[in-house]
Amino acid sequence: MRPAFLLLPLGAMLLAGCLEQVPGLGPDPRTVIRENEAKAIGSGCRHAMRGIEDCYTLNPKAPKSMVFAGWKDMDEYMREHKLEGTPSVFTQKPDAPAKARPDEDIETEYARPRS
Repeated sequence: MRPAFLLLPLGAMLLAGCLEQVPGLGPDPRTVIRENEAKAIGSGCRHAMRGIEDCYTLNPKAPKSMVFAGWKDMDEYMREHKLEGTPSVFTQKPDAPAKARPDEDIETEYARPRS
């Protein structure tokens, strides 16, 4: 009877490693995907030299804790490898907006007198 009691915990440990592969027992795939996307958003914001508050504002539907985790991971990586961020083109404002010409300056085929 003694060997049976020793095999029971061994069998339980072997089956515990298979629980992630059984459908329905692991985390929801949609949740995992959403969290990974939020971490990628945070990493991208840090690489684009955006503050974490700007990142939250630009991505209101992303989970803030995962965005911060991605931002923090990228910050550590950039500091460790001495990398500079790349300024975002999206947030830069144009120098001066082009002025629209008045309608009378536009030449059309009907602007000259018809004969």
